[in-house]
Amino acid sequence: MSEPIRRTVRLLLPALVLCALPFYLDAFWLRIGLFSMAAAIGAVGLGLLSGTAGQLSLGHAFFLAVGAYGYTWLAGEPGPALPPALAAVLAVLLAGAAGGLFSPVAGRVRGIYLGVATLALVFLGHHVLLTADSVTGGFNGRSVPPLTLGGFGFTADDPELVVLGVPFGAEERLWYLGLALFAFTWFTARGLLRGRPGRALAAVRDSETAAAVLGVNVARHRSAAFVVSSMYAGLAGVLLALSFRRVVPDYFGLALSVDYLAMIVIGGLGSVAGATAGAVFVTALPLLMTRYADQLPLVTAPGAGGEGAVGPTEAARYLYGAAIVLVLLYAPDGLHGLTRRVRARLRPAPPPDGAPAPRPPASPASPARAKEPTP
Repeated sequence: MSEPIRRTVRLLLPALVLCALPFYLDAFWLRIGLFSMAAAIGAVGLGLLSGTAGQLSLGHAFFLAVGAYGYTWLAGEPGPALPPALAAVLAVLLAGAAGGLFSPVAGRVRGIYLGVATLALVFLGHHVLLTADSVTGGFNGRSVPPLTLGGFGFTADDPELVVLGVPFGAEERLWYLGLALFAFTWFTARGLLRGRPGRALAAVRDSETAAAVLGVNVARHRSAAFVVSSMYAGLAGVLLALSFRRVVPDYFGLALSVDYLAMIVIGGLGSVAGATAGAVFVTALPLLMTRYADQLPLVTAPGAGGEGAVGPTEAARYLYGAAIVLVLLYAPDGLHGLTRRVRARLRPAPPPDGAPAPRPPASPASPARAKEPTP
């Protein structure tokens, strides 16, 4: 099988499996998938910023909040009550504009100083979400208007839909929307990394002086990376809002930013596939532990209490905290690098340079016949 055909099969098989899952999974597993896809979109954006451009950001939760609340306000009442599809696009652009306003700082500050500067965004954003009641709903948050495209609603019964005998509710419909948005994120991010912008950002990360000598505008590329990352975070915020159906300020706190850093570290910095794997791991683990808490040792069900009890959310944080330590010690390039190394070990080694290629075994020679005497 040729390499292009092999690559096509590697892309088509997972896509077909993902498209078929809503016909077999219940709502709980579909919600896990939706939250994981939204987290993967945001993690890919943070991976571009931190893994490729080398900029530490602790403010990713702020831009997710801009996308989520931007869509909720633009499409709802009180608010302009715009068409939901237009509101979603404008919310992503609004997150990019917020990143653009902060980009001069990102273009001139780096390392821990940029991390502290972006940390201020989270606290400022959380304060605004609590106090701007007319826009955000205050502490109790706001209900999220459902998305409609061309008269088709991504809700349970608008209109009622049955496909191959399976009723398609909100989760099933949003699943395909999430798949489309994630596919868009995947291909645009990979194209960006493999093109000139990705090479320029990698050069800036490795050495700003060398990148400047090569003609790369360091400040402009770092600012652009921040804006693009903010737009991906805004898109993730829109999908999260549609999946949760209600947005509250406490969700978009510092813990969410730390979760996104954990995603890209566990998955592998600078890798789209690694960011996706880390996002699925960090997002799905607490949800699975919550569901199966009564079957796990040392973990109690939510609300059960008890002295020394560990809830599923805390237990999940302990586990992926330990995963971060193990990754940093034994696999600094994350799950993506570990998978690549395992795949390389399983692949047969090529012959060394200059060595003759192995020849097929020769067929056994027929027995020699006695030479007849010359007359």
